[in-house]
Amino acid sequence: MSKQVALITGASSGIGKEAALELKDKGFTVYAAARRIDKMKDLANKGIRPISMDVTDEESMIAAVNEILSKEGRIDVLVNNAGYGSYGALEDVPMEEARRQMEVNVFGLARLIQLVVPSMRKNKFGKIVNVSSMGGKIWTNFGAWYHATKFAVEGLSDCLRLELEPFGIDVIVVEPGGIKTDWGIIAAEHLKKVSANGPYAEAANKSAEGMIKNYTGNQLSKPELIARTIGKAVTVRRPKTRYLVGFMAKPMVFMKNVFGDRAYDRIIKMFG
Repeated sequence: MSKQVALITGASSGIGKEAALELKDKGFTVYAAARRIDKMKDLANKGIRPISMDVTDEESMIAAVNEILSKEGRIDVLVNNAGYGSYGALEDVPMEEARRQMEVNVFGLARLIQLVVPSMRKNKFGKIVNVSSMGGKIWTNFGAWYHATKFAVEGLSDCLRLELEPFGIDVIVVEPGGIKTDWGIIAAEHLKKVSANGPYAEAANKSAEGMIKNYTGNQLSKPELIARTIGKAVTVRRPKTRYLVGFMAKPMVFMKNVFGDRAYDRIIKMFG
């Protein structure tokens, strides 16, 4: 059999970029998708194939998948990594931004699955990795729309797993904890933009500063950890349905499960 072919979204930086490198090292033919392929010249130099894709653009996704299938004849692994965190009090976040958050984190992911599954089903083989978050099991202050998307990805993945199992296709959820990327800085900027003034100002600014401190510090896990987890998940014969990994992922989920919602709420408010 020829090399397995992997498609990774959000591959210009962070987890997606490291996952592309990891799968290339494991012998995959890797297509690294992002809106701007000029940011992936370093990946191209290492034999990874950059491909332009915007997960909010239907034509862009169709064109990218068709290009890969025409060149390779198959897509064996799909890593749905593209996503971002839009924070802000629910009262403050414009519905346009809420819809964009859903479009990127949920609907783009789902549409790409629709486009890739027919090829996998034909080959009676495939692995779909949906990068969720520990935020698909817990919640944080001012993260309503972000957590809504990740809770949705969790449920979507569970149902999809049942649907695709008869066709030899695995559905795997990776749930990172705190990872050293720009994610937290972007989320904090969104939070300040919409809720730094008004009735939520004090708590919102405290949360934003806490996020910036965390994501500019040295405690968070490196994205390579998640990349290695993805690499393991797509190469073992029978992967786990979920991989909860990274800074504070297991302790946070454990606390919520053991102490319950109200106690967990108090802990979250204590730390912003």
